[in-house]
Amino acid sequence: MTLAPPPAEERHGLTDAEYHLVIDALGRTPNDVELGMFGAMWSEHCAYKHSRPLLGRLPSTGERVLVGPGENAGVVDIGDGLAVVFKVESHNHPSAVEPYQGAATGVGGIIRDIFTMGARPIALLNSLRFGPLEAGPKTSEDAATRNRYLFDGVVGGIAGYGNCIGIPDVGGEVTFDPTYSGNPLVNAMCVGIARHDEITLARAAGAGNILLLVGATTGRDGIQGASFASATLGEDREERRPAVQVGNPFLEKLLMEACLELSGRPGVVAMQDLGAAGLTCALAELTSRGGVGAEVDLDAVPRRERGMTPYEVLLSESQERMLIVVTPEAAAQVESVFARYELHAARIGTVTAEPVIRCRAAGEAVCDVSGRSLADDAPRYAIHGSPRDAAASSGLARLAAEAPERARVLELLGSANARDRKPIWRRYDHMNGTNTLVGPGAGDAALLRIKGTARGLALSIDGPGPARIGALDPFLAGASAVIEGALNVAVSGATPIGITDCLNFGSPESDLGAWQLERGIDGIAQACRVLGVPVVSGNVSLYNETPGGPILPTPVVGTVGLIEDRSKALRMAWAPGEEIWLLGEPGDDADALAGSELAWRRDERGGQPSLDLEAAARVVGLLPHLADEGIVTAAHDCSVGGLAVALCRMAIAAKIGAQLELGPADLPVAVLHGERAGRVIVGADPGRADALRASCRSAGVPLRRLGVAGGDDLALRLGSATVDLPLSELAETWSRGF
Repeated sequence: MTLAPPPAEERHGLTDAEYHLVIDALGRTPNDVELGMFGAMWSEHCAYKHSRPLLGRLPSTGERVLVGPGENAGVVDIGDGLAVVFKVESHNHPSAVEPYQGAATGVGGIIRDIFTMGARPIALLNSLRFGPLEAGPKTSEDAATRNRYLFDGVVGGIAGYGNCIGIPDVGGEVTFDPTYSGNPLVNAMCVGIARHDEITLARAAGAGNILLLVGATTGRDGIQGASFASATLGEDREERRPAVQVGNPFLEKLLMEACLELSGRPGVVAMQDLGAAGLTCALAELTSRGGVGAEVDLDAVPRRERGMTPYEVLLSESQERMLIVVTPEAAAQVESVFARYELHAARIGTVTAEPVIRCRAAGEAVCDVSGRSLADDAPRYAIHGSPRDAAASSGLARLAAEAPERARVLELLGSANARDRKPIWRRYDHMNGTNTLVGPGAGDAALLRIKGTARGLALSIDGPGPARIGALDPFLAGASAVIEGALNVAVSGATPIGITDCLNFGSPESDLGAWQLERGIDGIAQACRVLGVPVVSGNVSLYNETPGGPILPTPVVGTVGLIEDRSKALRMAWAPGEEIWLLGEPGDDADALAGSELAWRRDERGGQPSLDLEAAARVVGLLPHLADEGIVTAAHDCSVGGLAVALCRMAIAAKIGAQLELGPADLPVAVLHGERAGRVIVGADPGRADALRASCRSAGVPLRRLGVAGGDDLALRLGSATVDLPLSELAETWSRGF
C-alpha cells in the first residue's frame, strides 16, 4: 500500500514525487526530523535541482586552478607558493525580509567560506540591485519607500559586519530597476590568500576522528532558511523574519583567527562552516565528500535557547559556527586554541566508516540518513524553456539619429545607475589590512598588494553591461558580464585568472525562466572559453520573484586578475597632454543602444543587441601588455551611459578636460551612449603613439585617436556639432546624493 504524503506545509517544500524519492532513499517513511533534513538539503538553495545539470557546461579547469567548484571556494595559484581563494554568494531573500541582518549574515557567510579553506580574507566586494528609490511611472511612492528601507538596511548591514570584523570592502556595483522592487539582490564576494600547504578541504576522513562544533551557541534563528530562499517572495515576508539569521561579527573575528591558526596543522583533517541548513548540511557535505559517516550526540550541542528539539538543533542556521574534524590525538590541543579565543568547542560526535549520519538525543535515535542521499542524490530536473518573442525597436534608430545634447549627457551622468557611489562606499572601511592600493570609486577594479611580492590582485564584481540586456538576450547578459569583469581588471593592467559567478534568476519552472537560466549560463561559458578564464566557484539564486513578476535576469561575475608588477598598474585619470584613444569595435550603430540606460529611460525596451566576443577578448588580452610596456598609462572601459559618460568619468577623476573628436555624425546618440561591451578608452604619451598603433595592429584591435587631454572643459565633437561640458558641472552632476 502506498502511503499518502503528509500535507504540503509539513514537507518543507518537497513535492509529492520528491517525498516518495525520500522514502526510496531511506527504504522507509521518514520521521519528522529526517523529513526536515531532506526538505532543507533538497531545496533549490542547497541542491541546485534545476541548475546543476547546466553548471557542468562552465569551464572550470586551467593550469592555475588548484581547487575548482565543489568545495567552499575556488583556489587559484598566484606564484611563490601562494594562492588566491575566492567565491561569491547571494543573500537575496533574507535581505528582502530583514535587510540589515540579511546583508550582514551574507557577508559573514562568505567570509567563512574563505577562511574555512585556510585562507586569510583580505577583501570584500558586493553587487547590489534595488528598485528605484524615488517614485516614478513604474514605481509607486509606497514601493519607493520600501526600496529606500531595503537600500539603507542592506548598505548598513554590509558596513556593520565588514567594518567590525576588519576586512576591507574594496569594490562593487549598485544598479536600480523596477523589477527589483521588493526583491533586492545582495551578492557578496570575499577574496583571501593562502599558502598552498595551508589549504584545508571540507572532506571528513578517518573512522574514530572527532567532530568539534565550534563558535556560537545554537539558537532558533534561520530554521529552514534554505527552504525559504528557494521560494517566490510573497506578501508573507514579515512572517518570514524567523528564517533570517542574526550575525555577530566580533565573534566571527575570533572564530576566523582561531581557524587560521589551526589551518594546515597535523591532526586537523577538515573544516566546514555551518550556513544554509546548519548542522545538517555540514554533516552531509563533510561525510559525502569523504565517503564516511558520523555518529552525533545532539545533547552535546551548546544552545542558547531552552527546549530546542532535535529538529531545531539540526536545522538551525545560527551564524558563526564551524564543524571541525580532528584526530583524537590532536583534539585537546585544538580545543585549547579555541579556548584561548574564548570560543565554545564541543565534542558532538565521531566519524564512522559506515557512510550514514546517525544522530541521537536524550538517548534516542532521531535520524539515520546517508550523507550522500542528503547532499548528492536530490532529484535533477531537466528544464525546457522557450524565449519571449524578441521585440523589434524602430525607436532605437530614431533615438540614435537625434542631435547630440549636453542635457542628455548630464542626465545620464547623474542618473542613479551612473552617478558617484561615494555615499555608499564611504560607509565601508576599505583600508583595513593596509593592502588596498586602489579602492572603490578610484578605478574600474580594486587593486590590492600581495605582501612579500611585487604582484597585485585586481578585483571586480559586476553584472552585464548594458544592465538591462538580460531582458532582451540572457545569453549576452552572461557573456557581457564576463567581458565586463575581465575588462575591469584588464584596465588596471592585470590579466584575469579566474571568475566566480552568482546566477540571479526567476523561477526555473516557467518556460521563460528556464530559457533565461540556460541561456545565461551558456553565455558565461562561451565568454570564459573565448577568454581562457575558468569558473572556479559560484552560487545560484532562483525564484527571485514577487507577485509583480520576476527580476531581470542578472548573472553577476566576480573576477580576479593578477598583475606581476603592481607599480605598472594603470590609473583611471588621464594626464595633461596625453593623447586619448578608443580601443575596440566602434559600437556606433543603433542596436548598440539596445538595453542601454538611455534606451530604457526613453522606454525603448526592444532591439537586437550583439557582442563580438573574439574582438572583446583581444582587447582584454592587449591591455596588460600595454601596461607592462608602459605604452599607455590610463584606461577606463565604456559601460553605463556609453562613451560619453566614460569620458566624463575620466575627466572628473583627472580634474582635467579634453578636446575630443568622436567620429562621424550619422548616428550621434549611438556614438555617445551606445553600451556594447568590449571598448576601452586609454591615455598615452604622444611619444608612444607608434608603439600603441603597432601593438593594436599586431593584436587585431581597432584603434581610433580621439584627441588630447587638457583644459577646463570636456568638448565632445561629432562632425560639426560640439557638446561642451565644464568640469565643475560634470563633478556636481556626478556627485549628487541618493
